Amino acid sequence: MYEMTKKHRTGDDVKERVPQAVINGLWDRLKAMRQEKLLIDSTMAVMFSDDYEDHKIFFMTLQKEGAFANEYDMAYDGPKDFLGKGTIVIFKDRPKTITMSISDANKAADAADQTNEDTDTTDDAK
Repeated sequence: MYEMTKKHRTGDDVKERVPQAVINGLWDRLKAMRQEKLLIDSTMAVMFSDDYEDHKIFFMTLQKEGAFANEYDMAYDGPKDFLGKGTIVIFKDRPKTITMSISDANKAADAADQTNEDTDTTDDAK
């Protein structure tokens, strides 16, 4: 599971929300978790903490529907404006690729926000 020789695909949705340095750090964490034999499910969620330090951010990985969770920190001194938005990144181990994408819950919330914005715009036009 999670053979690191597979292709790594980072979704455009992740690239739009998460800085590249953090994306690279998540791939590194996945590799380390594989070496530590901590990967027990073909799907893993990554949730970012709202808390951070000047040169460090914090996140949690969840597997088996949250039954197996680990907390980590990552050295990062770039912009932190992507934090505090409830972003959940999903890793999926597929037969030929390992994918990183934004969760369906985030996509649904984005769609609802867009609908609300469209309604607000329509109301303003009246």
